[in-house]
Amino acid sequence: MTSVVLLGKPEREIPKLPYEIVYTKTRDMEICSMEIEPILPGKEIPAASESAENLRCWRYGMEIDVLEYMYVKYARVWIPDPEEVWKSAELLKDYKPGDKVLQLRLEEGKDLEYSLDPKTKELPPLRNPDILVGENDLTALSYLHEPAVLHNLKVRFIDSKLIYTYCGIVLVAINPYEQLPIYGEDIINAYSGQNMGDMDPHIFAVAEEAYKQMARDERNQSIIVSGESGAGKTVSAKYAMRYFATVSGSASEANVEEKVLASNPIMESIGNAKTTRNDNSSRFGKYIEIGFDKRYRIIGANMRTYLLEKSRVVFQAEEERNYHIFYQLCASAALPEFKTLRLGSANYFHYTKQGGSPVIDGVDDAKEMVNTRQACTLLGISDSYQMGIFRILAGILHLGNVEFASRDSDSCTVPPKHEPLIIFCDLMGVEYEEMAHWLCHRKLATATETYIKPISKLHAINARDALAKHIYANLFNWIVDHVNKALHATVKQHSFIGVLDIYGFETFEINSFEQFCINYANEKLQQQFNMHVFKLEQEEYMKEQIPWTLIDFYDNQPCINLIEAKMGILDLLDEECKMPKGSDDSWAQKLYNTHLNKCALFEKPRLSNKAFIIKHFADKVEYQCEGFLEKNKDTVYEEQIKVLKSSKKFKLLPELFQDEEKVLSPTSATPSGRVPLSRMPIKPAKARPGQASKEHKKTVGHQFRNSLHLLMETLNATTPHYVRCIKPNDFKFPFTFDEKRAVQQLRACGVLETIRISAAGFPSRWTYQEFFSRYRVLMKQRDVLGDRKQTCKNVLEKLIQDKDKYQFGKTKIFFRAGQVAYLEKIRADKLRAACIRIQKTIRGWLMRKKYVRMRKAAITIQRHVRGYQARCYAKFLRRTRAAITIQKFQRMYVVRKRYQCMRDATIALQALLRGYMVRNKYQMMLREHKSVVIQKHVRGWLARRRYGRTLRAIVYLQCCYRRMMAKRELKKLKIEARSVERYKKLHIGLENKIMQLQRKIDEQNKEYKSLLEKMSSLEITYSTETEKLRSDVERLRMSEEEAKNATNRVISLQEEIAKLRRELHQTQSEKKSIEEWADKYKHETEQLVSELKEQNSLLKTEKEELNRRIHDQAREITESMEKKLVEETKQLELDLNDERLRYQNLLNEFSRLEERYDDLKDEMNLMVSIPKPGHKRTDSTHSSNESEYTFSSEITEAEDLPLRMEQEPSEKKAPLDMSLFLKLQKRVSELEQEKQSLQDELDRKEEQALRAKAKEEERPPIRGAELEYESLKRQELESENKKLKNELNELQKALTETRAPEVTAPGAPAYRVLLDQLTSVSEELEVRKEEVLILRSQLVSQKEAIQPKEDKNTMTDATILLEDVQKMKDKGEIAQAYIGLKETNRQSPQDYHMLNEDGELWLAYEGLKQANRLLESQLQSQKKSHENELESLRGEIQSLKEENNRQQQLLAQNLQLPPEARIEASLQHEITRLTNENLDLMEQLEKQDKTVRKLKKQLKVFAKKIGELEVGQMENISPGQIIDEPIRPVNIPRKEKDFQGMLEYKKEDEQKLVKNLILELKPRGVAVNLIPGLPAYILFMCVRHADYLNDDQKVRSLLTSTINGIKKVLKKRGDDFETVSFWLSNTCRFLHCLKQYSGEEGFMKHNTPRQNEHCLTNFDLAEYRQVLSDLAIQIYQQLVRVLENILQPMIVSGMLEHETIQGVSGVKPTGLRKRTSSIADEGTYTLDSIIRQLNSFHSVMCQHGMDPELIKQVVKQMFYIIGAVTLNNLLLRKDMCSWSKGMQIRYNVSQLEEWLRDKNLMNSGAKETLEPLIQAAQLLQVKKKTDEDAEAICSMCNALTTAQIVKVLNLYTPVNEFEERVLVSFIRTIQVRLRDRKDSPQLLMDAKHIFPVTFPFNPSSLALETIQIPASLGLGFISRV
Repeated sequence: MTSVVLLGKPEREIPKLPYEIVYTKTRDMEICSMEIEPILPGKEIPAASESAENLRCWRYGMEIDVLEYMYVKYARVWIPDPEEVWKSAELLKDYKPGDKVLQLRLEEGKDLEYSLDPKTKELPPLRNPDILVGENDLTALSYLHEPAVLHNLKVRFIDSKLIYTYCGIVLVAINPYEQLPIYGEDIINAYSGQNMGDMDPHIFAVAEEAYKQMARDERNQSIIVSGESGAGKTVSAKYAMRYFATVSGSASEANVEEKVLASNPIMESIGNAKTTRNDNSSRFGKYIEIGFDKRYRIIGANMRTYLLEKSRVVFQAEEERNYHIFYQLCASAALPEFKTLRLGSANYFHYTKQGGSPVIDGVDDAKEMVNTRQACTLLGISDSYQMGIFRILAGILHLGNVEFASRDSDSCTVPPKHEPLIIFCDLMGVEYEEMAHWLCHRKLATATETYIKPISKLHAINARDALAKHIYANLFNWIVDHVNKALHATVKQHSFIGVLDIYGFETFEINSFEQFCINYANEKLQQQFNMHVFKLEQEEYMKEQIPWTLIDFYDNQPCINLIEAKMGILDLLDEECKMPKGSDDSWAQKLYNTHLNKCALFEKPRLSNKAFIIKHFADKVEYQCEGFLEKNKDTVYEEQIKVLKSSKKFKLLPELFQDEEKVLSPTSATPSGRVPLSRMPIKPAKARPGQASKEHKKTVGHQFRNSLHLLMETLNATTPHYVRCIKPNDFKFPFTFDEKRAVQQLRACGVLETIRISAAGFPSRWTYQEFFSRYRVLMKQRDVLGDRKQTCKNVLEKLIQDKDKYQFGKTKIFFRAGQVAYLEKIRADKLRAACIRIQKTIRGWLMRKKYVRMRKAAITIQRHVRGYQARCYAKFLRRTRAAITIQKFQRMYVVRKRYQCMRDATIALQALLRGYMVRNKYQMMLREHKSVVIQKHVRGWLARRRYGRTLRAIVYLQCCYRRMMAKRELKKLKIEARSVERYKKLHIGLENKIMQLQRKIDEQNKEYKSLLEKMSSLEITYSTETEKLRSDVERLRMSEEEAKNATNRVISLQEEIAKLRRELHQTQSEKKSIEEWADKYKHETEQLVSELKEQNSLLKTEKEELNRRIHDQAREITESMEKKLVEETKQLELDLNDERLRYQNLLNEFSRLEERYDDLKDEMNLMVSIPKPGHKRTDSTHSSNESEYTFSSEITEAEDLPLRMEQEPSEKKAPLDMSLFLKLQKRVSELEQEKQSLQDELDRKEEQALRAKAKEEERPPIRGAELEYESLKRQELESENKKLKNELNELQKALTETRAPEVTAPGAPAYRVLLDQLTSVSEELEVRKEEVLILRSQLVSQKEAIQPKEDKNTMTDATILLEDVQKMKDKGEIAQAYIGLKETNRQSPQDYHMLNEDGELWLAYEGLKQANRLLESQLQSQKKSHENELESLRGEIQSLKEENNRQQQLLAQNLQLPPEARIEASLQHEITRLTNENLDLMEQLEKQDKTVRKLKKQLKVFAKKIGELEVGQMENISPGQIIDEPIRPVNIPRKEKDFQGMLEYKKEDEQKLVKNLILELKPRGVAVNLIPGLPAYILFMCVRHADYLNDDQKVRSLLTSTINGIKKVLKKRGDDFETVSFWLSNTCRFLHCLKQYSGEEGFMKHNTPRQNEHCLTNFDLAEYRQVLSDLAIQIYQQLVRVLENILQPMIVSGMLEHETIQGVSGVKPTGLRKRTSSIADEGTYTLDSIIRQLNSFHSVMCQHGMDPELIKQVVKQMFYIIGAVTLNNLLLRKDMCSWSKGMQIRYNVSQLEEWLRDKNLMNSGAKETLEPLIQAAQLLQVKKKTDEDAEAICSMCNALTTAQIVKVLNLYTPVNEFEERVLVSFIRTIQVRLRDRKDSPQLLMDAKHIFPVTFPFNPSSLALETIQIPASLGLGFISRV
């Protein structure tokens, strides 16, 4: 045996030299690679049986200088750590041989000394450079060992959120415990058809590789999914099956995958349980075979199960549960249908309460029960069978509660009437006594007699548990059988892909028989895996014709022999089971005696005699022997089974045990009791006569070994693919990585074994082109030859002298380990030397350039300094001269100023002195004058004082005298008063006086009031008010004096004098106060006026500001409304595009169904071998690929399909697509119903025509005068109809010309037109009244020819007339009613013979009365509308009043506010008013839009009615009328014969026309030699002639044949771009011709008068225009699919992989899965290939005359496909996300933009479709570190979704040393900033998306009469008209 030595050299990083090249950056795995070398003396080599856990990079054989080179300062290594398993550290100094410790520094900055093992002196493993961390394939790592693998997986999983990684041929999948958006249909489409190494790792890539190899190699495939419980095996298998269902192209059969998925709830409920590690652990293995037919479409599936853990039914460990179905039953016990099962809580049953954990957090068992029952229903398990299953499961639970009572040590009994047993027997339908008896007894059979022996309590309990396990196992197998029946395919299976979901390697604290079987199965699978990897490596060497040397690898065959060989563990176990008194202890002793110290893989624990240890490939496992024998024997007493079989009340129970009666060979037995597939027959062993009865007694180990052998045979007969699932943590935390658990699973799954085997021999492999591109720098120009292979050979012979270090294969160069590192060192040295030389040259050039620049600068500085000095000297001279001049003038100025100052001072002193003297003299004169004045006033005061004293004395004397005289007079008056007479006289006089005084007082009061008013006016005026007040006071005092003059005139006069004096004084004072107040008021008024003026100016400015702000706000509101209108318009356009896209998708689906339907018809035609007599086939010219508008042919085929199906022999019917068949059958029934309805309508029309014809024949001849009159009336009606048409056209024109909202307002053109028409209608109504009277009078005049008619008929006719007249709305309907009335009178056979005069006059009177009623109703409606209008005006007036009141209130409130608040309130009010006005205007605009739309609809309805009226009038004229009516001679003027632009053909030449012009036409010849769109013009001219002939059948037939012919051509040559483009162009041109010459005014604007003459006259082909539009949409979609199929292979290679700018992208190792080379080979597509293809597409479309707008849409679609496919591949390829690749993409996009500019297509919208790709490329190139960078990225990448941005950042991979990885914190910052962005969560763009296409009307200027038909078309049978 050769030994294995691993050699390697680490990578040295020297950060101090930024330009340093990494010496050993290798492409594959020259580090830690395997090489065959002789054993060095004194060194030990690990044995071949060493486990993968102890796999290390052995470095024996390395020289001292190599070690010194590897372990130098700053080198990074991995050291063991108890918490993180491996920890990174950095060397602080170089390692020297003999050192016992390494000086290290951890990443957290802590220094430590790492002690080396003194025995092995093994150095810690080196760490990979950062540039290689996170690679897709682990084999691309320079150092491949356990810490490198663990770290790479952790970085991908935690930092990049990538759960899939390749390790050679193995896909490592880590369970994220989170739903990821990477399994959608867009991802499936992206991986479909791709090579496995071209895309990022994914389960879809493995599935695609399996599917591709199955189709390519015609070999069955297997996907082996393994891993621990909870690692995601089932989910991975589910996604693989989903991928097969999607890519197999069998959408209708996808229900197979749905059924398989529907089986999951059932299988999980009966096969999954809660364990300590997983809440939903699968306790069985399964292998699902997905069958495919010859076209590789899914047709069925089959499931096989392995090793169900039956012991869980009767026993559960702590914190574990039984199978889910039991707890689901207990949770649903309250349901009515489960009442008979008599269930209760799970804690009540012994079989469900042992684990002590009956509930799982977050799981609702009752809800899961509903899902289970629904899944059973989906899979065809009826309700009765479901209840049977639940009865059996409930019976098992009740059986577990059966207890036993011991009689003695050897016997026991069931307690009498034991309730659990009674329930069990009732549920199972068996006898209680019989079951109770056999639970406590067993039957022993000898050769002669049979004994019944009681058993002990312990044995009875074991027998009860064994029975429960046996029932459950059989039920499990029965359910699996029914699932397989539901998944069974009726079609013969051609190939299959198997998905193996099986348990991984298990090791627990207590390992029993189940773990032993599981690990045995994993040993077999690991052996198969090792052999497959070895085989692949050998095939690679043989393929490249490299000499193959046998390489030793770890083979676990010894471990398998220990288990399954003769005298192995299973053999000894079976032998012990056959022993009468065999036990676990005796079996353990036999194991020790047989294998201990004899087999290195078998050990015995030190402290146990009941356990053994096996060294598996993954780890050592200690198994406890207890329970092995019991579980292996799985003993079930036959008597108990017979009791269950005898059940007659329960039919399902005997079915469970039917399989035990069948004879199965050992090699074909499976745990589920099923026979394997027939395509892998296994010959059974010869059965002995007694074998059948003992078959079911085979041990579990024997059965499992047989089923495992069968599985291995199946896997060996297929090509396997491996998926290893890893469970990152035990707590199901999302994206949390537990290093200990992960490394435990990595050691168990054998990931590194792939690397060990593939790395042996020649591990590094380069293609010749890659080698040449990489090491071109080592070659001289003369070494480069045309032959790359010879060039590489010549260079290698010079570089590597030892030829054994490399081998030349057919396409690759193979290197020994370390040779690529040597080449890399040479390359790095040469690059370094070149770098140094470049640096030397550049630095010298820079220094020379710097010296020249400095010299020039020095000269320039000297020149400027010298000039500066000269200028300074000249300036000094000038300043000196200027200073002298300044001094002269300064001195002169000072002297002059001193003189002026002295002079001014003198004059000032003189003036002051003279003024002082004058002032003194003036003061003296003033004092003298004042003294004279004082003297004068004093003397006058003395004289007045003396005069006053004298005057007072005189007055006093007068008063005394007068008092005396008054007393005397008083005395006389008293005497007179005593007489009565006097009193009376005085009394009368007093009364008169009193009355006079009262009157005077009243007058005085009035005067007083007027005076008061005048006084108020006096207060306002100034001097005049004072005078008026004085006169009023005097007058008032005089009146008072006159009133009192009678009583005491003297006293009153004195008092009045005194009062007048006081008042005079008071008036004077008041006058002064009023004058003062007036002055003050005037001043205040002036001040107030000035303030008011200031406030007014401020208010004006504020008003102007408010106006400006109001205008600004109005402008802003207008702008916002405009923006809103634009946004709403855009939204409406988007909605329109969405609707158009939805409609076009429906058309696409419809065309696909039509094609599918046609294919099925073709298949059925092929399957029909001999048609029966009378079988009618469809004409070959008719195609099933018609639209719904092709009437006759589709109905014929729909009828023909069921006929042919009925005529097919039943034995020859092939299986069909049932869902599609049902759809077609439904479609056929709909068509039959439609045909029946059309046939009924046709029959009804024919009957009406026959009746009308019979009535015409029975009608007596009518006289010529009447016919003449009626023809005249008909002409008048025709003229009226034409007039109505013109009026409608005028109305339509008015509406189309005035699009403003005021269209319907009074005074608008449309309103006037309607008003004119209303007037004309009313006038016409009056005329019609007169005509009715005239007609009735004529009918009366013809009474001699009219017979009396019964009153009843007259009344009936009158009633009919009443009903008809009530429905008349306009004059057109009145005219039609008139004609209808006349025709009705004619059609009745006794019209003019049965009417009498009274009846006829009454009828005319009724008609006139109804007309009057109609007018009255119109008048009433007008009156009502007038009243409504008045009501609305009143309402407006009321609202205006309310508004006015509100404004006044608001004004009053504003006046109370301060000025600032008043301004704000007015501003707010104005804004509110404007907003309300805007809203009102918007509402009015919406209402007017609705009105316009309503009027348009009414116009369409009116136009249609008028058309129907014309057609009806034409149809109502019977042939008899035409013959009977006199035809007036008409002069037909002759014209010169001129070509009218029509083509005439015969009806029988139609098929020939279609054949020559469509089916057999070559597009290339037509496009090159003839005018574009010639077939469309010819077809339209033929349609014109058929329209000219008024032949509707010919028009319909020609259009239908044309459409069918185009569909046939496209179906036949639908993959040819020229053909599809040609017919898309011609279909659009045909459609444009139908529009241009339709006669519709909207399409005739650009026509010439001659073209307007060519318009269609008889038929409206609007429906066929819709059909042609739909056909054009289908052709456009087909064109897009064709160009997509052509461009698809070019896009990724040309846009991503090809290096347009050579040398920018770096080259990195890619591992064992080689990606597509980025170097352009001969067959590789480049960007030039894409541009050439675009040029080809564009030139073809231009040659075919395609509309420019349509070409723009096609180009936009092409660019969208290019951008979407490129971006999708970028998002799924980690190796493409780098800075250099971003530069390549941007350059490629710029080339595409340049192409658009060259073709003048920049306004097509194609560039915008590339915006996501451009932003992704920019994202790869921008800086990605700071928050500013994050903000810039968020603002820049607005066309990318958040998921796409985060994905690109996660995938960003440095290729060169100057690049850095994106930090996780930066990505989280981006996510936080983008969390408010509302975009799609979808990761990939929809590359299949097709933009909705539109066909803008493009009229042709070509005149039809100028078109010449070339003879090459073979259309000689048509002629020009």
